[in-house]
Amino acid sequence: MPLARRARRTIDIWPGFVDALATLVMVIVFVLMIFVLAQYFLGQALSGRQKALDRLSQEMAALSESLNMQKAANAALQAELVSSKADKERVEAWAAGLGQDVTALMALKDELEARIKELDKTVGAKDGELVSERKLSEEARAQAALLSRQMEAMKQELARISAALDASETRDKEQKAQIADLGKRLNVALAGKVEELQKYRSEFFGRLRKVLGERPGIRIEGDRFVFQSELLFDSGSAELGLDGIEQVRNIAATLKDIAKTMPKGVNWVLRVDGHTDKRPITSAKFPSNWELSTARATTVLRTLAASGVPKDRLAAAGFGEFQPLDTADTDAAFARNRRIEIRFDQR
Repeated sequence: MPLARRARRTIDIWPGFVDALATLVMVIVFVLMIFVLAQYFLGQALSGRQKALDRLSQEMAALSESLNMQKAANAALQAELVSSKADKERVEAWAAGLGQDVTALMALKDELEARIKELDKTVGAKDGELVSERKLSEEARAQAALLSRQMEAMKQELARISAALDASETRDKEQKAQIADLGKRLNVALAGKVEELQKYRSEFFGRLRKVLGERPGIRIEGDRFVFQSELLFDSGSAELGLDGIEQVRNIAATLKDIAKTMPKGVNWVLRVDGHTDKRPITSAKFPSNWELSTARATTVLRTLAASGVPKDRLAAAGFGEFQPLDTADTDAAFARNRRIEIRFDQR
C-alpha cells in the first residue's frame, strides 16, 4: 500500500514556468529600452545634420547675394573708368594743340626779336617804326605768357585725371580680387552640394542593387542604372509587363526610403531615358524609334509617380537609336543598345 501511494504523486512544474516567464519579460523590456535609445540617438544625429545643411544653404545664399552686389559695383566702376579715360584723351588732344600754338608763337617771338635787334643796329631808322616793332614784340610775349599759363593749368588737370585713373585701377583690382575670392568660396560650397548629392546617389544605387539582385540585363554604368528593355517591355511595345511593374515599384520604394533622409537643400531629380537599337520600327503606333523610346521612358515615369515618387522630382526623355553603347551590327550590340537608363541627378 505505501508503494502504491508514492507512485500516484505528480511532478510540480509551475515554479519553473514562472521563472522562465519572468526572465522572458525582462529580456523583452531590455530589448525595447535598447531600441528606444537607438531611435533617440539616431534622431539627434539626423537633426544635427539637417541644421548643418540649413546653415550651409544660408551661407550660400549670402555668398550669392554678395557676389551679385560686387558684380554691380564692378560694372559701375568700369563705366567710370571708361569715362575717365575718354576725358584724359580729350585733354591730351587739347594740350597737344596748345603745344603747337605755343611753338608757333615762340617762333614768331624769336623772329620779332631778331628784327628788333636788326632795327636797333640800323642807324637813322625812324622812331615810329621802332616803337611799332617793339609794341608788336611785347604783345607776342604777352600771348606767349598766357599760353604758358594755360599749358601749366592743362598739365595740372592731366595730373589730376591720371591720379584719378590710377585710383580707379587700384579699386578695380581690389574688386576683382574680392570677386575671385567670392567665386572660390561659392565653388567650394557648390562642390559640397555636389559631393552630398553623390553620396545619396551611391546610397541609392547600392540599395537598388540589393533590392533587384544580380540579374542579367541590369547593370550600373557610371552615374546610370541600366535596364535592358526586354526585362521591362515586349518587343515593339511601351507597356510594362508584370515583372517590369514589380521592378519599377521596387525602384520607387527604394527612392522614397532614401528621400526621407535627404535634407531640403538637396535639389535632386530622377531622370528616365529611353533608348532603342538602330533597326527601324514597323509599328503603326510608333512612327519612329524616337516615339517608342519616349513612350517607354514616360511609362516608367508614370509608374514611379503612381508608386508615390513626387512628380516634381521626375523627368523623362527619349533618344531613339542616336546614343548607342555599341556601334556593331550584331544581335548582341542591338540588345545592349535597347535599354532604359535611370539617372539620379541634380536639378
